Amino acid sequence: MPPARRLYLDKQSSAIFKSLTAVAVQVRAQATELGLSRRLLELVNIRVSQLNGCGYCLQLHTARALAEGETTHRLSVLTVWRETELFEPRERAALMLAEGATLVAGERITDAEYAWVTSVLTADEISVLSWAAITINSFNRVSILSRHPVPVQGPAVAADAG
Repeated sequence: MPPARRLYLDKQSSAIFKSLTAVAVQVRAQATELGLSRRLLELVNIRVSQLNGCGYCLQLHTARALAEGETTHRLSVLTVWRETELFEPRERAALMLAEGATLVAGERITDAEYAWVTSVLTADEISVLSWAAITINSFNRVSILSRHPVPVQGPAVAADAG
């Protein structure tokens, strides 16, 4: 017997989902004001989606990252970013924040790691990158609970969501 189709939370409670999307838009706007690139935000989105196992968001944000000039080489080793020299300090700090916002029940960002992050990023950058991670965590949960299918052809890269 095939599994029952899940309720698409984004469709069932569309006003709430629109509010979540508005948060993502605000995060991107503030990141742009601070000079943080869309490519950096997509690295955060991808890393969080990897940790959460959200195939739909992984496919979507990988396509967006590639459109922003990210390389397949760097994306192929993103899961082991700490073991490479491919990521700059600001990217490493953003990835550390992303993991800290996602792995709240397990290993948390240590005080020493957070101190290093504050030496690399401003308070405003830390805040907006943390909000980016918090937001994609929410989108991941909507997609995972709804069991959004991963499109065979890949998603259209929309500019207004997540």
